[in-house]
Amino acid sequence: MDRYRSYAELREHEREGIDFRIFVIDRAASVAVIAPHGGKIEPGTSEIARAIAGTSYSLYCFEGLRRRPHRDLHITSTNFDEPRCQELIKTHDFIVSVHGMSGDHEAIDVGGRDIELRDGICQELDQAGFPIAIVTTGAHAAINEANVCNRGRRRSGAQLEITRSLRDTLTRDSKNLRLLLFADAVRRALVCRKDI
Repeated sequence: MDRYRSYAELREHEREGIDFRIFVIDRAASVAVIAPHGGKIEPGTSEIARAIAGTSYSLYCFEGLRRRPHRDLHITSTNFDEPRCQELIKTHDFIVSVHGMSGDHEAIDVGGRDIELRDGICQELDQAGFPIAIVTTGAHAAINEANVCNRGRRRSGAQLEITRSLRDTLTRDSKNLRLLLFADAVRRALVCRKDI
């Protein structure tokens, strides 16, 4: 169970700039890449989201600043209602949400209501040599309309759940070669999406 059920509840007990920070770049693009559990909440997700966004897409990161239990600042995706995130995603057609899951093996679960984008991301990541699985049931399926990845203008998006092992591999390489390979694969799927 999360400690907080909404951003307003979290804000009553946590201090921005000390316990957490929020990072937003609105590039007025059709795509926004978000990491709602970034920083020390789900380590590596902010860095991966930044790499995917690059200099072309909008970016949002909610980042835990202090090492503490994962659930302290985690607001589940269907409840995540931080106002700056809400403002950003409602003006974007395509949302890609980057998350972390546990695991000492390399794996990526890809879900979301945008089936064409979800499948395109899976195809590109698979071709780049990453272990992927399309998820259509359970928490990682991200098919609930309330999921933050599905709250963009088109009411559908894609969610990437990445194991800790793979996140560590992607973000600890000093040359970032594998992270760039990963980000490029996701970006190719976005470019191939007909509406973008």
